[in-house]
Amino acid sequence: MKNLRITVNGTAYDVQVEELDASAAPVAAAPAPAAAPAPAKKAAAPAGAAGSTVVKAPMPGTVVNVVVTAGQAVKAGDDLVFIEAMKMETPVKAPKDGTVATIDVAKGEAVDSGKVLVTLN
Repeated sequence: MKNLRITVNGTAYDVQVEELDASAAPVAAAPAPAAAPAPAKKAAAPAGAAGSTVVKAPMPGTVVNVVVTAGQAVKAGDDLVFIEAMKMETPVKAPKDGTVATIDVAKGEAVDSGKVLVTLN
């Protein structure tokens, strides 16, 4: 299974796609119910200027909570995002004082180790 994000008319959808090998015969599938749109990501502050701090996922897992908003001031050690891995929730903390420039993940999203979660200015 692959996790993909597809954007249709400005609305993002997180979907899972199963890869079939070349020998598998196509099967007619019943129409799938419409997927609920992923929560829109807010970006209030300008992103990624020189000197920005990128906060990355320390491990693969699922985002269970995003506790900051774009434009919010944070201090070193403040919780930014919570990731669940192996049935444990791990907080991802701000490495330094700053302002949240971008939030690059949404609640429920599967992330790999090293995925950008938040950018601070």
